[in-house]
Amino acid sequence: MPHGHSHNHGQDCGHEATDVDHALEMGIEYSLFKKIDMDNLECLNEELEGSGKKVFKAYENRLNHADFVQSDADEELLFNIPFTGNIKLKGIIIVGANDNTHPNKVRLFKNRPKMTFDDARAKADQEFELTRDPRGEIEYSPKVVTFSSVHHLSLHFPSNFGDDATRIYYIGEVMIIEFNYNEKILTSHFLYKGLRGEFSESHYHGVTICTYEARPNVSDHKNEAFDGVNRTIQ
Repeated sequence: MPHGHSHNHGQDCGHEATDVDHALEMGIEYSLFKKIDMDNLECLNEELEGSGKKVFKAYENRLNHADFVQSDADEELLFNIPFTGNIKLKGIIIVGANDNTHPNKVRLFKNRPKMTFDDARAKADQEFELTRDPRGEIEYSPKVVTFSSVHHLSLHFPSNFGDDATRIYYIGEVMIIEFNYNEKILTSHFLYKGLRGEFSESHYHGVTICTYEARPNVSDHKNEAFDGVNRTIQ
């Protein structure tokens, strides 16, 4: 049994939503791939050069199998992902095929730019046993304390379910973003469940703060110290 994630599909009121509403919310939440520095993103051992960048896309395109990355020499893949600012990682979704090419483990490394496969032999900051997820329904939740102030994230996929090559269609990330733009301080908060977000912009003549929340959930306002729990997306 894979560790650290739940297959609970509870039908409590806090989770009720139509498929359209849910897709809309997740699309907004997972739009943060735009904060990745795509020009400097690397994928090691990709069969087709540049294909690794294409799996970071809009949530609503996660089931579009036209774009994917497949490993070359063996089943390993290693992504070096720089961000345009500091982020706090809240969750990851990984979509693969419903076969043995789907990765069965991901290992996360914080703030270690330009990692190689030799570097990836070191102890990871966190790792997850993966379940085949062809529809992007499972979110893996990194430790909040560990994955705060992240400017670079490396994702190492060491193996799959038994195929010679690993194939990935989509990688999505939930994160909180904090970055400086000229003399303004911009902060965006996007949290899973309830689509809760905050954006603040600091000016010379004052501070403007906007708070956005859709379908608030009581659990969203609990202590963020609840780490390492994966949620199955309803």
